[in-house]
Amino acid sequence: MGEMVGSQSQSSFKIILGSSSIARKKILAEMGYKFEVMTADIDEKSIRREIPEELVTVLAEAKADAIISRLNTKDYKEKDVETTLLITSDIVAVYEGTIREKPTSEEEARQFLRSYSQGHVSTVGSVLVTNLKTGIKHGGIDKAEVYFHDIPDEIIQNLIDERVVFNVAGGLLLEHPLILPFVDTLIGASDSVMGLPKALTEKLIQEALSYNAD
Repeated sequence: MGEMVGSQSQSSFKIILGSSSIARKKILAEMGYKFEVMTADIDEKSIRREIPEELVTVLAEAKADAIISRLNTKDYKEKDVETTLLITSDIVAVYEGTIREKPTSEEEARQFLRSYSQGHVSTVGSVLVTNLKTGIKHGGIDKAEVYFHDIPDEIIQNLIDERVVFNVAGGLLLEHPLILPFVDTLIGASDSVMGLPKALTEKLIQEALSYNAD
């Protein structure tokens, strides 16, 4: 797993990323961490909240709980065992006050993308870092906003044909070569829109380590 330098009582630790998202794996690797991946496999649609911040928070918690339920947590709590941090997260797009998750049809994907043309959309994301040794969870919220130029219909069709829009909240891609030229302004961080804000994640990792039980 490789050693990461933490606080003095903490010379190394392991990370489990509770997500199969390619973007999240890429972001965490860019942050310099080695990690293993586990997926939560929860029914996200069964968990509903009206407020975006609440929805992403309970979903990140549900993902953590689902993964923890599959682990033998006693093994992680042993005194001499290396600390393991579990990172889970969730993100939604918010358009004109309405929560948007992954598009479920071509029509919905087209409607989402057309609405962004010459418009803007926000993202609300949560990150939860659970220290499996102490059982303590550290969470936070990060937001961003994206303004777009006019997005041509043929670009929208190409994105739908590639199917990649169906894997992201609100069908919202930022760094895809087809959509990048049509991004006008980004308020916030691109990694936040992609589902794992680096600054917040780093802060929560450090918090989770500094609260470590001796």
